[in-house]
Amino acid sequence: MKVLEIGTGSGYQACILYEMGAKVFSVERQFNLYKKVKLFFEKYGYNIKVFFKDGYEGLPTYSPFDRILITAAVHEIPEMLKHQMKVGGILVAPVGKAGHQVMTRIIKESEEQFREESHGGFVFVPMLPGKAED
Repeated sequence: MKVLEIGTGSGYQACILYEMGAKVFSVERQFNLYKKVKLFFEKYGYNIKVFFKDGYEGLPTYSPFDRILITAAVHEIPEMLKHQMKVGGILVAPVGKAGHQVMTRIIKESEEQFREESHGGFVFVPMLPGKAED
């Protein structure tokens, strides 16, 4: 599976996905985290592509993806990300306002048709647009 992860953080989830056999592309907006995790992946031989950029944009150059995971709360699923999935692809994200989100699964049924499922309440840190600087 070709997986796009939005929010690399420590890199733990990307490593798990990689060990499960996924081809992982990960986006991080915090420059210090990006630098640290990039060095970690290189040092320990994880062939994970990590990018310092705005997660709302995704990685259209590398799309389409089989799976997209958003690891921070969003008010709504960014349309740009939905269109970076393959038909049959799945996107999972915590969707809602600060203090309460619903784990949401979006399944791309055709180029323009998506099915949405809800799977319980959660609280995540918010996904922020743009890139953070040093």
